[in-house]
Amino acid sequence: MADINSPLEVPVTTGPLPGSRKVYVPGTLHPDLRVAMREVVLEPSSGEQPVRIYDPSGPYTDPDAHIDIHAGLPELRRPWIEARGDVERYLGREVKPEDNGLTGRAALDKRANTEAFPHVQRQPLRAKAGAAVTQLAYARAGIVTPEMEYVAIRENLGRAAAAGLPRDGEDFGASIPDFVTPEFVRDEVARGRAIIPSNINHPEAEPMAIGRNFLVKINANIGNSAVASSVAEEVEKLVWATRWGADTVMDLSTGKNIHTTREWIIRNSPVPIGTVPIYQALEKVDGIAEDLTWEVYRDTLIEQCEQGVDYFTIHAGVRLPYIPLTANRVTGIVSRGGSIMAKWCLAHHR
Repeated sequence: MADINSPLEVPVTTGPLPGSRKVYVPGTLHPDLRVAMREVVLEPSSGEQPVRIYDPSGPYTDPDAHIDIHAGLPELRRPWIEARGDVERYLGREVKPEDNGLTGRAALDKRANTEAFPHVQRQPLRAKAGAAVTQLAYARAGIVTPEMEYVAIRENLGRAAAAGLPRDGEDFGASIPDFVTPEFVRDEVARGRAIIPSNINHPEAEPMAIGRNFLVKINANIGNSAVASSVAEEVEKLVWATRWGADTVMDLSTGKNIHTTREWIIRNSPVPIGTVPIYQALEKVDGIAEDLTWEVYRDTLIEQCEQGVDYFTIHAGVRLPYIPLTANRVTGIVSRGGSIMAKWCLAHHR
């Protein structure tokens, strides 16, 4: 009988999308850059040239790429990260049974376990003493990183062809230039008007930016539940999300094996990965919201940062005085994280 928890059982989808091919654009400041794009072939009889479009699908749509989800994607950003000389390896925290929700009886149930990612023992990176390894810190220091040039090249799709043409529509106060330079990306990040989510422990991710003066980005949500899905299916969800254009993906897993599932996802993701840490923190206390503590939550944040999570959703707006205001709402509190926080507040009257 096939092991539904084994990624071997469900191969991921690969190959180019119909009517298009993968292309790579080199950098100027950093000539070793290969910025991934997709070229869509137009009607041959029209005589029009292929159109290049933004492509977050990573190597999965490159026919020349060898895909092995047990090895993970190539570590695109590893040379850039190490060349800056401001990171170091360290032991990190040890993976515990409760990280995968395997507490109490579940810890003894072998059916609850899933296949671990083969290279999960690698040591995480952190900043050296006195250093800050965020794109924000580099931007404020006036540095144009390879990540920033990669973003600039991606953001310039169609701008060269549109140069000199009149603009239409309303900019609503945005300040979008005719041509996006690496320096413009740096300045927008430094001003706090854009972010480049890029954990140093997720070097497989291709750089992208989110901000009002950049292209609109799309997020997709995936994740297992207590009753359905497997590691293999979650990786396949990730692949299909990016094939259809998702720029970022959130792992909202709420079942068992959250840590292991997330490791497979991150190691095979060409886009930034986000989470809702309180979901996993709740599994660590057997689903009892009132047993949550700052220590459990903090430990979860560190765990996920060391794995390579690029951004978090933090539920910080639910306070005890506000909870009575939800009593007469037709749907109550519709946020799962918000309801967890509300239950904790009511239990502790804090």
